Amino acid sequence: MEVEHMKGGLRSRNHNLGLKRIKVREENDEEEEPLSPMARMFHQPESNIYIVVIVGYKRLIDPDVYKIILTETFLKHSRFSCLQVADEKSGGEVKWVKTNVDINKHVKVPMVDPYMASPDKFVEDYVANLSKTPMSMSLPMWDFHILNLKTSDAESTVVVRVHHSLADGTSLMALLLSCSDALPSFPAMKKKPISRGAGWFPIWFWKSWSVLLLMWNTLVDIWMCVATTYFLKDTQTPLKAPSSDVAFTPRRIVRRTFSLDDVKLVKNATHTTVNDVVLAMTQAGLSRYLNRKYGQAKSDGEARESCENNLPNNIRLTATLFINLRTSPGIYALEEMVKKNSKAEWGNKIGYVLYPFKIELKDNPLDYIRDAKAKIDRKKATLEAKFRMFMAKVFVRFYPTKLAKFPSTTMWFSNVAGPQEPISILGNQVAFIAPSLYGQPVALTIHVVSYVNKMSMVLSVDENIIADPYQLCDDLEEALKLIKNCVIGEGGVIDN
Repeated sequence: MEVEHMKGGLRSRNHNLGLKRIKVREENDEEEEPLSPMARMFHQPESNIYIVVIVGYKRLIDPDVYKIILTETFLKHSRFSCLQVADEKSGGEVKWVKTNVDINKHVKVPMVDPYMASPDKFVEDYVANLSKTPMSMSLPMWDFHILNLKTSDAESTVVVRVHHSLADGTSLMALLLSCSDALPSFPAMKKKPISRGAGWFPIWFWKSWSVLLLMWNTLVDIWMCVATTYFLKDTQTPLKAPSSDVAFTPRRIVRRTFSLDDVKLVKNATHTTVNDVVLAMTQAGLSRYLNRKYGQAKSDGEARESCENNLPNNIRLTATLFINLRTSPGIYALEEMVKKNSKAEWGNKIGYVLYPFKIELKDNPLDYIRDAKAKIDRKKATLEAKFRMFMAKVFVRFYPTKLAKFPSTTMWFSNVAGPQEPISILGNQVAFIAPSLYGQPVALTIHVVSYVNKMSMVLSVDENIIADPYQLCDDLEEALKLIKNCVIGEGGVIDN
Protein backbone atom coordinates (compact mmCIF):
# COMPACT_ATOMS: atom_id res chain seq x y z
CA MET A 1 0.00 0.00 0.00
CA GLU A 2 1.21 3.50 -0.87
CA VAL A 3 -0.76 5.25 1.85
CA GLU A 4 1.56 6.78 4.43
CA HIS A 5 0.91 5.53 7.97
CA MET A 6 1.37 8.43 10.36
CA LYS A 7 2.83 7.90 13.83
CA GLY A 8 0.22 7.21 16.42
CA GLY A 9 -1.99 4.84 14.39
CA LEU A 10 -5.71 5.31 14.78
CA ARG A 11 -7.33 8.57 15.78
CA SER A 12 -6.95 9.21 19.50
CA ARG A 13 -9.83 9.67 21.88
CA ASN A 14 -8.14 12.92 22.81
CA HIS A 15 -8.02 14.20 19.24
CA ASN A 16 -9.87 17.34 20.23
CA LEU A 17 -7.20 18.00 22.90
CA GLY A 18 -4.44 17.54 20.36
CA LEU A 19 -5.28 20.59 18.27
CA LYS A 20 -2.02 22.29 17.59
CA ARG A 21 -1.66 25.40 19.73
CA ILE A 22 0.30 28.15 18.02
CA LYS A 23 0.32 31.85 18.53
CA VAL A 24 -1.97 33.45 15.96
CA ARG A 25 -0.37 36.34 14.16
CA GLU A 26 -2.07 39.66 14.78
CA GLU A 27 -1.68 40.70 11.15
CA ASN A 28 -3.98 37.87 10.05
CA ASP A 29 -6.82 38.73 12.43
CA GLU A 30 -9.06 39.83 9.59
CA GLU A 31 -8.81 36.36 8.02
CA GLU A 32 -9.60 34.38 11.17
CA GLU A 33 -13.01 32.93 11.88
CA PRO A 34 -13.97 30.54 14.70
CA LEU A 35 -15.09 27.02 13.81
CA SER A 36 -18.86 26.66 13.89
CA PRO A 37 -20.37 24.54 16.70
CA MET A 38 -21.15 21.75 14.22
CA ALA A 39 -17.57 21.81 12.90
CA ARG A 40 -16.32 21.55 16.48
CA MET A 41 -18.67 18.63 17.10
CA PHE A 42 -16.85 16.68 14.39
CA HIS A 43 -13.67 16.99 16.44
CA GLN A 44 -15.23 15.31 19.48
CA PRO A 45 -13.59 11.95 20.32
CA GLU A 46 -16.58 9.79 19.32
CA SER A 47 -17.45 11.78 16.20
CA ASN A 48 -14.06 12.56 14.65
CA ILE A 49 -15.43 11.86 11.20
CA TYR A 50 -13.95 11.92 7.71
CA ILE A 51 -15.91 12.09 4.46
CA VAL A 52 -14.72 9.81 1.66
CA VAL A 53 -15.97 10.28 -1.92
CA ILE A 54 -14.88 7.65 -4.44
CA VAL A 55 -15.16 8.91 -8.01
CA GLY A 56 -14.73 6.51 -10.93
CA TYR A 57 -13.60 8.05 -14.21
CA LYS A 58 -13.96 6.84 -17.81
CA ARG A 59 -10.40 7.81 -18.77
CA LEU A 60 -6.97 7.66 -17.21
CA ILE A 61 -5.96 10.79 -15.30
CA ASP A 62 -2.97 12.99 -16.00
CA PRO A 63 -1.92 13.91 -12.43
CA ASP A 64 -0.18 17.15 -13.47
CA VAL A 65 -3.24 18.41 -15.36
CA TYR A 66 -5.49 17.28 -12.50
CA LYS A 67 -3.46 19.30 -9.99
CA ILE A 68 -3.69 22.41 -12.16
CA ILE A 69 -7.48 22.07 -12.48
CA LEU A 70 -7.76 21.48 -8.71
CA THR A 71 -5.80 24.64 -8.03
CA GLU A 72 -8.02 26.68 -10.36
CA THR A 73 -11.29 25.30 -9.00
CA PHE A 74 -11.31 23.45 -5.69
CA LEU A 75 -8.75 25.66 -3.98
CA LYS A 76 -10.75 28.78 -4.74
CA HIS A 77 -12.88 27.88 -1.74
CA SER A 78 -11.22 29.35 1.34
CA ARG A 79 -11.87 26.35 3.62
CA PHE A 80 -9.43 24.24 1.59
CA SER A 81 -6.58 26.67 2.18
CA CYS A 82 -7.11 27.11 5.93
CA LEU A 83 -5.58 25.49 8.99
CA GLN A 84 -7.57 24.77 12.12
CA VAL A 85 -5.60 26.48 14.86
CA ALA A 86 -6.19 26.87 18.59
CA ASP A 87 -5.85 30.57 19.48
CA GLU A 88 -4.17 30.99 22.86
CA LYS A 89 -5.49 34.53 23.17
CA SER A 90 -9.07 33.25 23.03
CA GLY A 91 -8.67 30.48 25.59
CA GLY A 92 -7.86 27.82 23.01
CA GLU A 93 -10.78 28.59 20.68
CA VAL A 94 -10.15 26.90 17.33
CA LYS A 95 -10.16 29.21 14.32
CA TRP A 96 -9.72 29.01 10.56
CA VAL A 97 -6.35 30.53 9.63
CA LYS A 98 -5.32 31.14 6.04
CA THR A 99 -2.19 29.35 4.84
CA ASN A 100 -0.31 28.65 1.63
CA VAL A 101 -1.20 25.29 0.08
CA ASP A 102 1.35 23.02 -1.57
CA ILE A 103 -0.86 20.99 -3.90
CA ASN A 104 1.72 18.19 -4.04
CA LYS A 105 1.18 17.50 -0.34
CA HIS A 106 -2.54 17.01 -0.89
CA VAL A 107 -2.62 15.01 -4.14
CA LYS A 108 -1.21 11.49 -3.78
CA VAL A 109 -0.37 9.41 -6.86
CA PRO A 110 0.72 5.92 -5.75
CA MET A 111 2.50 3.61 -8.18
CA VAL A 112 0.24 0.71 -9.08
CA ASP A 113 0.64 -2.43 -11.15
CA PRO A 114 -1.82 -2.12 -14.07
CA TYR A 115 -1.74 -5.89 -14.58
CA MET A 116 -2.59 -6.92 -11.02
CA ALA A 117 -4.99 -9.83 -10.58
CA SER A 118 -7.71 -8.03 -8.62
CA PRO A 119 -7.77 -4.24 -9.19
CA ASP A 120 -11.23 -3.85 -7.58
CA LYS A 121 -9.97 -5.46 -4.39
CA PHE A 122 -6.86 -3.23 -4.47
CA VAL A 123 -8.98 -0.06 -4.61
CA GLU A 124 -11.23 -1.35 -1.82
CA ASP A 125 -8.21 -2.18 0.35
CA TYR A 126 -6.63 1.19 -0.42
CA VAL A 127 -9.72 3.03 0.83
CA ALA A 128 -9.88 0.77 3.90
CA ASN A 129 -6.25 1.58 4.63
CA LEU A 130 -7.03 5.32 4.49
CA SER A 131 -9.39 4.82 7.44
CA LYS A 132 -6.36 3.74 9.48
CA THR A 133 -4.44 6.88 8.58
CA PRO A 134 -5.22 10.12 10.44
CA MET A 135 -4.60 13.50 8.85
CA SER A 136 -2.07 15.96 10.15
CA MET A 137 -3.56 19.20 11.45
CA SER A 138 -0.44 21.03 10.30
CA LEU A 139 -2.04 21.02 6.83
CA PRO A 140 -5.56 21.79 5.60
CA MET A 141 -7.47 18.57 6.31
CA TRP A 142 -8.17 17.17 2.85
CA ASP A 143 -6.44 15.09 0.19
CA PHE A 144 -6.99 13.45 -3.20
CA HIS A 145 -5.66 10.00 -4.13
CA ILE A 146 -5.32 9.25 -7.86
CA LEU A 147 -5.38 5.55 -8.78
CA ASN A 148 -4.70 5.07 -12.49
CA LEU A 149 -5.93 1.51 -12.46
CA LYS A 150 -8.63 -0.08 -14.63
CA THR A 151 -11.39 -1.68 -12.54
CA SER A 152 -14.64 -3.43 -13.47
CA ASP A 153 -16.53 -0.14 -13.92
CA ALA A 154 -13.92 2.60 -14.34
CA GLU A 155 -10.65 3.33 -16.12
CA SER A 156 -9.31 5.23 -13.11
CA THR A 157 -10.42 6.16 -9.60
CA VAL A 158 -9.96 9.21 -7.40
CA VAL A 159 -10.53 8.96 -3.65
CA VAL A 160 -11.37 12.31 -2.04
CA ARG A 161 -10.94 12.51 1.72
CA VAL A 162 -12.09 15.56 3.71
CA HIS A 163 -12.47 16.02 7.45
CA HIS A 164 -16.13 16.57 8.31
CA SER A 165 -15.33 19.82 10.13
CA LEU A 166 -14.75 21.48 6.73
CA ALA A 167 -18.25 20.70 5.47
CA ASP A 168 -20.94 18.06 5.21
CA GLY A 169 -21.26 15.65 2.31
CA THR A 170 -23.84 17.82 0.54
CA SER A 171 -21.45 20.79 0.47
CA LEU A 172 -18.55 18.66 -0.72
CA MET A 173 -20.58 16.98 -3.46
CA ALA A 174 -21.97 20.36 -4.53
CA LEU A 175 -18.44 21.78 -4.79
CA LEU A 176 -17.26 18.79 -6.82
CA LEU A 177 -20.27 19.02 -9.14
CA SER A 178 -19.77 22.78 -9.55
CA CYS A 179 -16.39 21.89 -11.07
CA SER A 180 -18.13 20.03 -13.91
CA ASP A 181 -18.23 21.31 -17.49
CA ALA A 182 -21.93 22.19 -17.11
CA LEU A 183 -24.15 22.28 -14.05
CA PRO A 184 -26.05 18.97 -13.84
CA SER A 185 -29.79 18.66 -13.42
CA PHE A 186 -31.46 16.85 -10.53
CA PRO A 187 -34.91 15.33 -10.00
CA ALA A 188 -37.40 18.08 -9.18
CA MET A 189 -39.08 17.98 -5.78
CA LYS A 190 -42.83 17.68 -6.12
CA LYS A 191 -45.06 19.78 -3.89
CA LYS A 192 -48.58 18.85 -2.92
CA PRO A 193 -51.12 21.01 -4.75
CA ILE A 194 -53.21 23.36 -2.63
CA SER A 195 -56.94 22.76 -2.86
CA ARG A 196 -58.75 25.87 -4.08
CA GLY A 197 -62.29 24.56 -3.93
CA ALA A 198 -62.66 24.14 -0.15
CA GLY A 199 -64.15 26.89 2.00
CA TRP A 200 -62.24 28.88 4.62
CA PHE A 201 -63.32 26.73 7.59
CA PRO A 202 -61.99 23.37 6.31
CA ILE A 203 -58.72 25.06 5.31
CA TRP A 204 -58.42 26.81 8.69
CA PHE A 205 -59.26 23.59 10.54
CA TRP A 206 -56.71 21.59 8.52
CA LYS A 207 -53.95 24.15 9.07
CA SER A 208 -54.68 24.33 12.81
CA TRP A 209 -54.69 20.56 13.10
CA SER A 210 -51.42 20.35 11.14
CA VAL A 211 -49.74 22.82 13.51
CA LEU A 212 -50.94 20.92 16.59
CA LEU A 213 -49.81 17.63 15.06
CA LEU A 214 -46.41 19.12 14.21
CA MET A 215 -45.94 20.32 17.79
CA TRP A 216 -47.02 16.99 19.30
CA ASN A 217 -44.85 14.92 16.96
CA THR A 218 -41.88 17.17 17.65
CA LEU A 219 -42.25 16.77 21.42
CA VAL A 220 -42.53 12.98 21.12
CA ASP A 221 -39.53 12.78 18.77
CA ILE A 222 -37.40 15.01 21.01
CA TRP A 223 -38.14 12.77 23.99
CA MET A 224 -37.29 9.65 21.98
CA CYS A 225 -34.07 11.21 20.73
CA VAL A 226 -32.96 12.12 24.26
CA ALA A 227 -33.92 8.65 25.50
CA THR A 228 -32.02 6.94 22.67
CA THR A 229 -28.96 9.08 23.28
CA TYR A 230 -28.66 8.34 26.99
CA PHE A 231 -30.53 5.21 28.10
CA LEU A 232 -32.91 3.61 25.56
CA LYS A 233 -30.64 1.29 23.61
CA ASP A 234 -31.17 -0.75 20.47
CA THR A 235 -31.20 -4.55 20.61
CA GLN A 236 -27.71 -6.04 20.47
CA THR A 237 -27.88 -7.63 17.01
CA PRO A 238 -25.08 -8.83 14.69
CA LEU A 239 -25.22 -5.36 13.09
CA LYS A 240 -24.76 -3.30 16.26
CA ALA A 241 -21.45 -2.28 17.78
CA PRO A 242 -21.20 -3.23 21.48
CA SER A 243 -19.89 0.25 22.38
CA SER A 244 -19.07 3.65 20.90
CA ASP A 245 -15.40 2.58 20.75
CA VAL A 246 -16.25 1.47 17.21
CA ALA A 247 -15.63 5.12 16.23
CA PHE A 248 -11.89 4.41 16.47
CA THR A 249 -11.81 1.29 14.29
CA PRO A 250 -10.97 1.00 10.57
CA ARG A 251 -13.75 0.68 8.00
CA ARG A 252 -14.28 -1.26 4.83
CA ILE A 253 -16.31 0.60 2.21
CA VAL A 254 -18.18 -1.52 -0.34
CA ARG A 255 -20.92 -0.68 -2.80
CA ARG A 256 -23.62 -2.34 -4.84
CA THR A 257 -25.21 -0.80 -7.95
CA PHE A 258 -28.89 -1.20 -8.81
CA SER A 259 -31.05 -0.16 -11.73
CA LEU A 260 -32.72 3.17 -10.94
CA ASP A 261 -35.42 2.22 -13.44
CA ASP A 262 -36.35 -0.76 -11.22
CA VAL A 263 -36.67 1.55 -8.23
CA LYS A 264 -38.79 4.00 -10.23
CA LEU A 265 -40.98 1.16 -11.48
CA VAL A 266 -41.83 0.27 -7.86
CA LYS A 267 -42.24 3.96 -6.96
CA ASN A 268 -44.67 4.68 -9.79
CA ALA A 269 -46.65 1.50 -9.30
CA THR A 270 -47.10 2.02 -5.56
CA HIS A 271 -47.63 5.81 -5.70
CA THR A 272 -44.75 6.45 -3.33
CA THR A 273 -41.31 8.11 -3.59
CA VAL A 274 -37.82 6.85 -4.38
CA ASN A 275 -36.94 7.45 -0.74
CA ASP A 276 -39.87 5.25 0.36
CA VAL A 277 -38.70 2.44 -1.90
CA VAL A 278 -35.07 2.71 -0.75
CA LEU A 279 -36.08 2.56 2.92
CA ALA A 280 -38.39 -0.38 2.22
CA MET A 281 -35.71 -2.41 0.45
CA THR A 282 -33.28 -1.55 3.27
CA GLN A 283 -35.73 -2.82 5.88
CA ALA A 284 -36.32 -6.00 3.87
CA GLY A 285 -32.59 -6.51 3.25
CA LEU A 286 -31.65 -6.01 6.91
CA SER A 287 -34.40 -8.47 7.92
CA ARG A 288 -33.09 -11.13 5.50
CA TYR A 289 -29.51 -10.64 6.67
CA LEU A 290 -30.33 -10.83 10.38
CA ASN A 291 -32.61 -13.82 9.83
CA ARG A 292 -29.70 -15.68 8.28
CA LYS A 293 -27.36 -14.65 11.10
CA TYR A 294 -29.74 -15.81 13.83
CA GLY A 295 -30.34 -19.03 11.89
CA GLN A 296 -26.61 -19.72 11.75
CA ALA A 297 -26.36 -19.11 15.49
CA LYS A 298 -29.12 -21.67 16.13
CA SER A 299 -27.41 -24.29 13.96
CA ASP A 300 -23.81 -23.69 15.11
CA GLY A 301 -22.72 -21.70 12.10
CA GLU A 302 -24.46 -23.66 9.37
CA ALA A 303 -26.90 -21.84 7.08
CA ARG A 304 -30.60 -22.55 7.59
CA GLU A 305 -33.38 -22.27 5.08
CA SER A 306 -34.01 -18.61 4.25
CA CYS A 307 -37.78 -19.15 4.40
CA GLU A 308 -37.57 -20.19 8.05
CA ASN A 309 -38.14 -17.37 10.51
CA ASN A 310 -35.21 -17.29 12.95
CA LEU A 311 -35.68 -13.69 14.14
CA PRO A 312 -36.26 -12.92 17.83
CA ASN A 313 -39.39 -10.98 18.66
CA ASN A 314 -39.42 -7.20 19.07
CA ILE A 315 -35.97 -6.34 17.73
CA ARG A 316 -35.30 -2.63 18.22
CA LEU A 317 -33.12 -1.38 15.36
CA THR A 318 -32.93 2.37 14.84
CA ALA A 319 -31.15 4.38 12.16
CA THR A 320 -29.92 7.94 12.46
CA LEU A 321 -31.31 9.36 9.23
CA PHE A 322 -29.56 12.54 8.10
CA ILE A 323 -31.43 15.41 6.43
CA ASN A 324 -30.19 18.43 4.48
CA LEU A 325 -31.54 21.57 6.22
CA ARG A 326 -30.50 24.14 3.64
CA THR A 327 -33.12 26.71 2.74
CA SER A 328 -32.04 26.69 -0.91
CA PRO A 329 -30.76 23.22 -1.77
CA GLY A 330 -29.22 22.83 -5.19
CA ILE A 331 -26.01 23.05 -7.21
CA TYR A 332 -24.51 26.45 -7.98
CA ALA A 333 -21.78 27.64 -10.30
CA LEU A 334 -18.25 27.60 -8.91
CA GLU A 335 -18.18 31.40 -8.70
CA GLU A 336 -21.22 31.30 -6.38
CA MET A 337 -19.87 28.36 -4.35
CA VAL A 338 -16.68 30.18 -3.36
CA LYS A 339 -18.37 33.43 -2.26
CA LYS A 340 -18.14 34.22 1.46
CA ASN A 341 -21.93 34.45 1.93
CA SER A 342 -22.93 32.08 -0.84
CA LYS A 343 -26.50 30.96 -1.45
CA ALA A 344 -25.02 27.44 -1.42
CA GLU A 345 -24.80 27.69 2.41
CA TRP A 346 -21.41 26.06 2.87
CA GLY A 347 -20.72 24.07 6.02
CA ASN A 348 -22.47 21.45 8.14
CA LYS A 349 -26.14 22.28 7.58
CA ILE A 350 -27.51 18.89 8.57
CA GLY A 351 -30.02 17.58 11.05
CA TYR A 352 -31.19 14.08 11.72
CA VAL A 353 -34.19 12.05 12.78
CA LEU A 354 -34.46 8.62 14.36
CA TYR A 355 -35.92 6.10 11.93
CA PRO A 356 -37.04 2.72 13.37
CA PHE A 357 -36.58 -0.26 11.07
CA LYS A 358 -39.06 -3.02 11.93
CA ILE A 359 -37.08 -6.23 11.55
CA GLU A 360 -39.37 -9.04 10.45
CA LEU A 361 -40.03 -11.35 7.51
CA LYS A 362 -43.21 -10.38 5.68
CA ASP A 363 -45.30 -12.68 3.52
CA ASN A 364 -46.11 -9.79 1.17
CA PRO A 365 -43.00 -7.75 0.21
CA LEU A 366 -45.24 -4.74 -0.53
CA ASP A 367 -45.84 -4.49 3.23
CA TYR A 368 -42.28 -3.14 3.49
CA ILE A 369 -43.35 -0.28 1.18
CA ARG A 370 -46.41 0.41 3.31
CA ASP A 371 -44.29 0.50 6.47
CA ALA A 372 -41.72 2.84 4.94
CA LYS A 373 -44.31 5.24 3.55
CA ALA A 374 -46.18 5.46 6.87
CA LYS A 375 -43.00 6.11 8.85
CA ILE A 376 -41.49 8.68 6.52
CA ASP A 377 -44.81 10.55 6.22
CA ARG A 378 -44.83 10.71 10.02
CA LYS A 379 -41.26 12.04 10.04
CA LYS A 380 -42.22 14.80 7.59
CA ALA A 381 -44.65 16.16 10.20
CA THR A 382 -42.02 16.99 12.82
CA LEU A 383 -39.30 19.56 13.55
CA GLU A 384 -37.01 16.90 15.04
CA ALA A 385 -34.18 17.45 12.54
CA LYS A 386 -34.05 21.22 13.05
CA PHE A 387 -34.29 20.84 16.82
CA ARG A 388 -31.42 18.34 16.85
CA MET A 389 -29.20 20.72 14.88
CA PHE A 390 -30.06 23.56 17.28
CA MET A 391 -29.36 21.44 20.37
CA ALA A 392 -26.10 20.13 18.90
CA LYS A 393 -24.91 23.73 18.57
CA VAL A 394 -25.92 24.50 22.16
CA PHE A 395 -24.31 21.37 23.60
CA VAL A 396 -21.05 21.81 21.68
CA ARG A 397 -20.79 25.41 22.83
CA PHE A 398 -21.52 24.88 26.53
CA TYR A 399 -21.21 21.14 27.34
CA PRO A 400 -18.93 19.63 24.70
CA THR A 401 -17.65 16.65 26.67
CA LYS A 402 -20.96 15.47 28.17
CA LEU A 403 -23.84 16.16 25.81
CA ALA A 404 -22.35 16.77 22.34
CA LYS A 405 -22.81 13.31 20.88
CA PHE A 406 -24.99 11.41 18.45
CA PRO A 407 -27.76 9.05 19.57
CA SER A 408 -26.77 5.47 20.30
CA THR A 409 -28.36 3.83 17.26
CA THR A 410 -27.47 0.72 15.27
CA MET A 411 -26.70 2.47 11.97
CA TRP A 412 -26.55 5.73 10.03
CA PHE A 413 -28.43 6.29 6.78
CA SER A 414 -28.42 8.92 4.05
CA ASN A 415 -30.12 9.12 0.66
CA VAL A 416 -29.15 11.75 -1.95
CA ALA A 417 -30.36 12.25 -5.51
CA GLY A 418 -27.49 12.63 -7.96
CA PRO A 419 -27.14 14.04 -11.50
CA GLN A 420 -29.63 12.81 -14.09
CA GLU A 421 -27.18 12.93 -16.99
CA PRO A 422 -23.48 12.01 -17.41
CA ILE A 423 -21.12 14.71 -16.14
CA SER A 424 -17.43 15.53 -16.11
CA ILE A 425 -15.70 16.53 -12.88
CA LEU A 426 -12.31 18.22 -12.93
CA GLY A 427 -11.85 17.55 -16.64
CA ASN A 428 -12.79 13.86 -16.84
CA GLN A 429 -16.10 12.08 -17.48
CA VAL A 430 -17.51 10.34 -14.42
CA ALA A 431 -18.41 6.64 -14.38
CA PHE A 432 -19.76 6.52 -10.81
CA ILE A 433 -19.84 8.46 -7.52
CA ALA A 434 -19.76 6.72 -4.13
CA PRO A 435 -19.79 8.86 -0.95
CA SER A 436 -19.16 7.38 2.50
CA LEU A 437 -17.68 8.03 5.98
CA TYR A 438 -15.37 6.67 8.61
CA GLY A 439 -14.94 7.62 12.25
CA GLN A 440 -18.66 7.37 13.07
CA PRO A 441 -19.80 5.63 16.32
CA VAL A 442 -21.79 2.90 14.53
CA ALA A 443 -20.72 -0.30 12.79
CA LEU A 444 -22.90 0.22 9.70
CA THR A 445 -23.51 3.31 7.58
CA ILE A 446 -25.45 3.22 4.32
CA HIS A 447 -25.27 6.01 1.76
CA VAL A 448 -27.59 5.87 -1.24
CA VAL A 449 -26.81 8.02 -4.28
CA SER A 450 -28.18 7.99 -7.83
CA TYR A 451 -26.27 8.80 -11.00
CA VAL A 452 -27.95 8.84 -14.42
CA ASN A 453 -29.90 5.53 -14.55
CA LYS A 454 -28.06 3.77 -11.70
CA MET A 455 -28.40 3.82 -7.93
CA SER A 456 -25.55 2.84 -5.63
CA MET A 457 -25.79 1.72 -2.01
CA VAL A 458 -22.44 2.41 -0.34
CA LEU A 459 -21.80 0.56 2.92
CA SER A 460 -19.18 1.58 5.48
CA VAL A 461 -18.71 -1.29 7.93
CA ASP A 462 -16.54 -2.33 10.84
CA GLU A 463 -15.30 -5.75 9.70
CA ASN A 464 -14.86 -6.90 13.30
CA ILE A 465 -18.66 -6.75 13.61
CA ILE A 466 -19.91 -7.16 10.02
CA ALA A 467 -17.40 -9.54 8.47
CA ASP A 468 -19.50 -10.27 5.38
CA PRO A 469 -20.61 -6.88 3.93
CA TYR A 470 -21.10 -8.36 0.46
CA GLN A 471 -23.68 -10.78 1.87
CA LEU A 472 -25.57 -7.75 3.18
CA CYS A 473 -25.32 -6.21 -0.30
CA ASP A 474 -26.74 -9.44 -1.74
CA ASP A 475 -29.67 -9.29 0.67
CA LEU A 476 -30.40 -5.67 -0.22
CA GLU A 477 -30.32 -6.56 -3.91
CA GLU A 478 -32.59 -9.56 -3.38
CA ALA A 479 -35.00 -7.39 -1.38
CA LEU A 480 -35.45 -5.03 -4.34
CA LYS A 481 -36.02 -8.00 -6.67
CA LEU A 482 -38.71 -9.44 -4.38
CA ILE A 483 -40.51 -6.09 -4.13
CA LYS A 484 -40.26 -5.49 -7.88
CA ASN A 485 -41.54 -8.99 -8.73
CA CYS A 486 -44.43 -8.54 -6.31
CA VAL A 487 -45.31 -5.21 -7.95
CA ILE A 488 -45.30 -6.82 -11.39
CA GLY A 489 -47.27 -9.81 -10.19
CA GLU A 490 -49.95 -7.86 -8.31
CA GLY A 491 -50.21 -4.94 -10.67
CA GLY A 492 -48.41 -2.77 -8.11
CA VAL A 493 -51.30 -1.18 -6.28
CA ILE A 494 -50.99 0.02 -2.71
CA ASP A 495 -54.03 1.35 -0.93
CA ASN A 496 -53.31 4.78 0.54
